[in-house]
Amino acid sequence: MSVNKLLILSADASEYGALIESANLQQLEVAMADCVEAAAEKVGDCNIILGNPLMVSGVLGLADSLEWVQSSWAGVNDLCSPGLRRDYVLTNVKDVFGPLISEYVITYLFALERRLFSMRSNQLKRRWKPLPYRLSRELHVGVVGLGSIGRHLARSVRQFGIRVTGLNRSGRPCDHVEKVYTVENSARFFAELDYVVLTLPDTNETRDFINADTLKLMKKSTVLMNVGRGSIINETDLVNALQEGVIGGAVLDVFTEEPLARDNPLWTLPNVFITPHNAATSFPQDIVGIFTENYRRFLQQEPLLHVVDFELGY
Repeated sequence: MSVNKLLILSADASEYGALIESANLQQLEVAMADCVEAAAEKVGDCNIILGNPLMVSGVLGLADSLEWVQSSWAGVNDLCSPGLRRDYVLTNVKDVFGPLISEYVITYLFALERRLFSMRSNQLKRRWKPLPYRLSRELHVGVVGLGSIGRHLARSVRQFGIRVTGLNRSGRPCDHVEKVYTVENSARFFAELDYVVLTLPDTNETRDFINADTLKLMKKSTVLMNVGRGSIINETDLVNALQEGVIGGAVLDVFTEEPLARDNPLWTLPNVFITPHNAATSFPQDIVGIFTENYRRFLQQEPLLHVVDFELGY
């Protein structure tokens, strides 16, 4: 009976290891590393890797027996770059981050609608000043990208009576979404939105999708939220649009370069809210659940879940 050798490569390797040990997976030996340097000494005879794509990319060339990589992230661009090996099966994470992203978006949406930041400012000044807000049913949210995250977000937002429309490549109908537009009809899509939420991956087609031209299609009061990838937005165009009042504001969790440079003007714009790429964290217990099911399939030589197309990047 052959034994599979797994390398867990993550800053949380010990937690992943404990969870996998408790799962009692058959025919599996486990090695762990919390950095690329430590992994380099262990990866040579491992045919499976579970881990952070950025760290995994650093040891791909040393994994002589590699058959399968299970990413601990949804985004796998670090493993899809031109020139990297592709002679293995790459799987990513889906149907895990939808609830976390929905919590993030809804939190900021209602914080802005209920004027919580202004209320807090007034509290610090001991100023008693009721501020107006809109009814949920008056709001219109547009979701750009209707994959598993976008669909979950649409369902969550709709529960508050908020109107939801969407945009994707196909224009196919989607549950809980009033109407789905294609890129060709993006002018109509953007024109009436109070909030635009970006959930797109980083691909050749999505880079700089939000630029000076698309920003001008939005209302002056529109708030842009990016929980997809930083490359979706042309940051220079966004800064100009925010400074000139082309749109109302932005909630940004991802950026072209991370960490965001200290001299980036986005930090100090009064209508921008920044978080450090943690809208949806990879919790080991969720990722191990996906790995466990995929390992069962791997043993049975069944198709794995969430296989990535290296050319598409998802």
